[in-house]
Amino acid sequence: MANTILIGAQWGDEGKGKIIDVLTESADLVVRYQGGNNAGHTVELPSGKYILHLVPSGILRPGCRCVIGNGVVVDPVALVEELQGLERVGIDVAGRFFISDRAHMVLPYHKQLDELREDLKGVGKIGTTKRGIGPAYGDKAARVGIRMGDLLNPALFRARLKDRLVEINDIFRAHGWEEISDRKLADEMLEATESLLPMITDTVAIVQKALSDRSGILLEGAQGTLLDIDMGTYPFVTSSNTTSAGACSGAGLPPHRIDDVIGVMKAYTTRVGEGPFPTEDQDLSAHFHGMGREFGATTGRPRRCGWLDSVALRFSSQVNGLDRIALTNLDGLDTLETIKIATCYEVNGRRIDQFPADIDTLRQCVPVYEELPGWGEDTSGCDDWNALPENARAYLARIEEITGARVTIVSVGPRRDQTMFR
Repeated sequence: MANTILIGAQWGDEGKGKIIDVLTESADLVVRYQGGNNAGHTVELPSGKYILHLVPSGILRPGCRCVIGNGVVVDPVALVEELQGLERVGIDVAGRFFISDRAHMVLPYHKQLDELREDLKGVGKIGTTKRGIGPAYGDKAARVGIRMGDLLNPALFRARLKDRLVEINDIFRAHGWEEISDRKLADEMLEATESLLPMITDTVAIVQKALSDRSGILLEGAQGTLLDIDMGTYPFVTSSNTTSAGACSGAGLPPHRIDDVIGVMKAYTTRVGEGPFPTEDQDLSAHFHGMGREFGATTGRPRRCGWLDSVALRFSSQVNGLDRIALTNLDGLDTLETIKIATCYEVNGRRIDQFPADIDTLRQCVPVYEELPGWGEDTSGCDDWNALPENARAYLARIEEITGARVTIVSVGPRRDQTMFR
């Protein structure tokens, strides 16, 4: 397998977990390179449904090695619980799961700060999962973060935690919150994370060894392009670089060694949380929710649903350098008579075809649609590209025109066998 980056091409929840799982059949090493346990990747196997938050989806393939890279922020207690859950269902991670010693930790006070900041915003809230991801990345940028490798030296961990809690407790006192005991928290964390210590290592060395051995590396992203801290709908974004560029810095991989960039996208568009969403459609949301679809794997919140947005997709294709597309949830459109694609936006009587950086401009954007005929057939049983209805293939061809990237993978259901390659 080539060295491949797999990213979300929309606002997240595109079905990356399933596509990663399918691709890991030929991957030697899967590296998660950004985000935290605010992501949820769902994989459905004959043995059951698995929702993974931090552990790369490749862990479900017995021969696949998995890495949490330095660009991830790790809630170590949540990670222990996730690993224990995998072990309970017979998935052995011993000797094939590694955690970067450079990855920063999400600690309990990060989650408290996340909740505090969100509550203070009121109507201007971001819609965060309140899992401490933003504050942890903030500490990293401010150079006051605590890293996973610090757990390997308990005395150092205790000293750094004590220093950090001086400022944290000042903030808590100002808001009437109970102060945190550095000794108590250190004791709790060191006890809770003891099982992780053998897994914490220099994962850059693992990635570089895989390069020299010409092993196939699959880089797994979380969230989606339009939630990228730089390229997304700021400030309604996540706190990391979700685009393909973030994969190299988040994993310790040089850019010139990337062979393939795959963008995962739904056959329509969804978004969770706050922020502008030009093609949002309440009737389409009701359609998918009525099917029991489009509820967040991490939060359980109903996703906002809308028609395919070619303006956003062109932007995503450009900034990621997409080589090809994996399209999911095509079967969700099976019963619709007409399918819409937004070809451009209209703002104050002026048409634009570039995705605006300014959030207020994006809020004013009214999508201009073209309509395509639906196919009115159940595609969930299709196992070959040519078995897809003609109108479905025409829809895929239109997406290729929009993005400039070839659609080479189509998913028509949650199972591995509901996947077609081209």
